[in-house]
Amino acid sequence: MPTASRSPQPGPTDPLVALADRCVQCGLCLPTCPTYGLERNEAESPRGRIALARAWALDALDPTPTGDRHLDQCLGCRSCESVCPAGVQYGELLVTARARQRTRRGAGWRRRAIEFLVARPPLLRSLLSAYRVTYRFLPGRLRTLPPPPSHDSAPEMTTRGARVSVFVGCVADSYETGVRDALARCCQALGIELAVPAGQACCGTLHAHGGDVDGAQRLATRNRDAFASSATVLTLASGCHDAVAQALPGPRRVVDAIAFLADRIAEAPDALRWRPSQARVALHLPCTQRSVVRSAPALRRLLAAVPGLEVIELDAGYGCCGAAGLQMLDDPARAAEFRAPLLRQLESSGATRLLSANIGCRLHFAGGTAVPVQHPLEFLAELLDAPPSPPRAVGHT
Repeated sequence: MPTASRSPQPGPTDPLVALADRCVQCGLCLPTCPTYGLERNEAESPRGRIALARAWALDALDPTPTGDRHLDQCLGCRSCESVCPAGVQYGELLVTARARQRTRRGAGWRRRAIEFLVARPPLLRSLLSAYRVTYRFLPGRLRTLPPPPSHDSAPEMTTRGARVSVFVGCVADSYETGVRDALARCCQALGIELAVPAGQACCGTLHAHGGDVDGAQRLATRNRDAFASSATVLTLASGCHDAVAQALPGPRRVVDAIAFLADRIAEAPDALRWRPSQARVALHLPCTQRSVVRSAPALRRLLAAVPGLEVIELDAGYGCCGAAGLQMLDDPARAAEFRAPLLRQLESSGATRLLSANIGCRLHFAGGTAVPVQHPLEFLAELLDAPPSPPRAVGHT
């Protein structure tokens, strides 16, 4: 049988091999890896995938469908990076390996279609609006996501002179209207004016994780142009943050909105006050928030400032909910395996809400529970003890 086509012979400075060679194969990453925790298979671990990608790059091993599947099933959570003593840049290695994989075997129609849509926000917005209207008439197999929330049109913010901008993203444009209004209300109480620049696009993470590096770079260029005059850019989805930060370099230029608010409160403790709440809420900390953005401590501080609030952190299972970009759509059964222990813990906790700071995680959870799923800032804005003036919705400028 003919062997699979091979990449050009790598030289001694092959970037993928250089990245892989930093791994000392110590295995400290194994306990943090969700896929290894589920499968207990070395090939489903970070060091197993590193060894596989290196062997492919050196033409020491022919690509096979089984090997491709092991690389495909990586969730890209980067939890391994947080414990790696050798400083392996696993996220960069994964993107590089998948780019070569895509060159070799191409991409499926579903991935290409979704990449096309998320790169065109107006078209995606229209399709999601139609999806919301027709959702109840669709057969179950087509209800791949919960319907976007309906919302009334709100006046756009006055953004003259605003130096703090908000990154919207792709599906979040339709699904996170309430989150952006919540952020606007909190910032209004702090005397901070927000803008949402026109022309911004998807962050490109979905493209990069699918091996479409050129597509991700094109989106990064669009976002650089859109935010050229913004001194500070706030992100609301932990899964988007790293890509936006790489597209808009600069010290403290891109800041997680949760960390931004926590820092302002630390500087002026009375700047925001929360009404007491006797609620019991479940808190899910997305792997990107813990391992990449590292804003989990800031979120804990914000929630701890609410008098009487009981917070139960969900920590069951494998360290990831399984959403992982398109994986919850490409392989919903496998994604549900990662989600199941967290849903069982949620059910037994008695919590009346589930809070999570990543849009993909929230959509994945909402498909498996009747408990309301919110961004933490939505919940906090409901408890904001401020003069009863209506919040100004964040609008595109």
